[in-house]
Amino acid sequence: MVRRLSLRAAMPLRILNISIAAFLASLSAALLAGPASAQLRGHGGPVRALAVTGDGRLAISGGFDQAAIVWGLDTGTALSVLRFHEGAVNAVAVLPDGRFASASEDGRIALWRLGLPEPERVLEGHAGPVVGLAVSPDGQTLASAAWDGTARLWPLAGGSGPVLEGHKGNVNAVAFLPDGRAVTAGADATVRVWSAAGEPATNVTLPSALSTLAVAPDGTIAAAGADATVRFLDAVGEIRASVELGPAPVIALALSPDGTRLAAAGAGGTVSVIERQTTKILYTLVGPGLPVWSVAWRPDGSELLTGGGDRLVRRWDAATGAPIGPLAMPRPADTLAAFHGERGAEVFRACVACHSLKPDEGPRAGPTLAGLFGRRIASLPDYRYSDALKRMDIVWTPETVARLFEVGPARYTPGTRMPEQTINSAEDRDALVRFLEKATR
Repeated sequence: MVRRLSLRAAMPLRILNISIAAFLASLSAALLAGPASAQLRGHGGPVRALAVTGDGRLAISGGFDQAAIVWGLDTGTALSVLRFHEGAVNAVAVLPDGRFASASEDGRIALWRLGLPEPERVLEGHAGPVVGLAVSPDGQTLASAAWDGTARLWPLAGGSGPVLEGHKGNVNAVAFLPDGRAVTAGADATVRVWSAAGEPATNVTLPSALSTLAVAPDGTIAAAGADATVRFLDAVGEIRASVELGPAPVIALALSPDGTRLAAAGAGGTVSVIERQTTKILYTLVGPGLPVWSVAWRPDGSELLTGGGDRLVRRWDAATGAPIGPLAMPRPADTLAAFHGERGAEVFRACVACHSLKPDEGPRAGPTLAGLFGRRIASLPDYRYSDALKRMDIVWTPETVARLFEVGPARYTPGTRMPEQTINSAEDRDALVRFLEKATR
């Protein structure tokens, strides 16, 4: 019932109601259809990650709603919705053999083959949310960055690879140099280059915490983060150029396939496209003002895809910066409009990002609250709860809901993935309960 405040979230990736034959049929139909003009709508939360296949016809997105979606870009249609993870899908990657990888707040990485109902393989080892993925130039290794302070190298043929240890805090991004060495960036403001054996080779400290990395075909490293400045470094850590974008932090970078342009997405809702040779900003994509969490190029460099806080994958002409299709999308209906002026509805407004009130309002990061009262905790069949919640003997009543927010989720429901929040005012708790009694019937 509380809005999530971090890059983290929760749930499982299972291809919904689609057999292999049906999937292939829908894929063929999508690829034969004409070009699409609309933005891509399907996620129930901010779009955290994006990747595009080598032929430019499919994309995969990951969201705070715990889902990954495979899209047909020629038609703008969702081909499959993947659910497996018990957390936000923070990173995705396209593997050279046609598979996808997804990584999550739950610390796991799932490898997917299109049309199969479950991950083909699950990689486990991180002790914190995984927030970055990268594929080596030879296609043999997957790298992951996590908030447990490490990065890991995973041989895609099987077995285990090196654990890259040394960052002091969250590792927020990982990439590969053309020679196959891994590069990482972290909240400790360092960019680190690692040997093929996983030993630290280069360590350069920049002025602020880093959230994103990109590596050009010539080995130039682009890094950015909290101070809203993109810095270009060589493989030995020398800063060759910098571009100040401010004022909002840069949270995603993507180099064009030919390495000549860099797209830098920010928490302020804009994306700057930088010409690498001159370090000039060619143009700026301006969306609805919400954070842009992810950005990716189609392989021919003609189009940019961005994913943001408006739950959309937006498409842009990479030559002009013009939106493909309408920039403004109709806003979802305000489910609280009917309760205008009620204090309980205002208290609940912070919960709307994660919870719907009606069963037909679409997926969110948390379970629907429709039919809440009288329902046992962790009992909805279409939502994956933590094992800790499943073992609890709580039935949701006005009293138990009020108690949840009086003492906080961590104390009342230990093991929950719900962010900690309390409502100190007894009057506000009572107003929230009265509102929920009406709105969730």
